Amino acid sequence: MAPASKADRKAALDVASWMFNVVTSVGIIIVNKALMATYGFSFATTLTGLHFAMTTLITFVLRWLGYIQPSHLPLPELLKFVLFANFSIVGMNVSLMWNSVGFYQIAKLSMIPVSCFLEVVLDKIRYSRDTKLSIGVVLLGVAVCTVTDVSVNKTGFIAALVAVWSTALQQYVN
Repeated sequence: MAPASKADRKAALDVASWMFNVVTSVGIIIVNKALMATYGFSFATTLTGLHFAMTTLITFVLRWLGYIQPSHLPLPELLKFVLFANFSIVGMNVSLMWNSVGFYQIAKLSMIPVSCFLEVVLDKIRYSRDTKLSIGVVLLGVAVCTVTDVSVNKTGFIAALVAVWSTALQQYVN
């Protein structure tokens, strides 16, 4: 068998990275919901702190191994990013604690049209017909899921609202 080219190795690494991201994200959601719903763990901000600590540790290891390079943001930009990121993650964890996993996923999907809305309103961006149709499909999926998933309460809904908007703002400012 011939040795893989640099492009092939890069493609394989990209696929592996995306798969790792999906598997760990879904795994974290399932574990968090099990802790909260099955075992009565009601400390969503503690889970957020643990996630941040683990992410920091993994980042240091990957940087030490040379897989990632440090980046530098001006302090005002960094502070905005951190503020929105914290509201996003805490909001999502609180939403997960009070709502079903299905509603949590609906909230995650809702970030796409909200991010697009911010770009249209604040940057006057105009999307192509195909992009608008894609966003329509997402919204249709959210609507279908909303009808079938009724495990939502007021506190969880507000937490999801905060999470969706703070995540969209985090992506917009950076």
